[in-house]
Amino acid sequence: MVGYPESLTDPSYKGQILVLTYPMIGSYGVPKREDILLPTQFESSQIHVAALVVESYSGDGEDFSHHLAESPLGQWFQEHGIPAI
Repeated sequence: MVGYPESLTDPSYKGQILVLTYPMIGSYGVPKREDILLPTQFESSQIHVAALVVESYSGDGEDFSHHLAESPLGQWFQEHGIPAI
């Protein structure tokens, strides 16, 4: 686990292209977003990066390896209009 939901929502990355070098990204999905003001699994309530670059993406299915996962990383990016390669 590399903590990509936390990195993607970290305000210090605002407007930057984030490059993750861990061999596979996406396999544990994205945790449920909380309805309260303080997110529990994120650094803030929104994605701050301008784009994401990974070597290998895995995780468009519904079989996530993290028990709190609710949706695929790719779907989360599509919902927010964030490009990723």
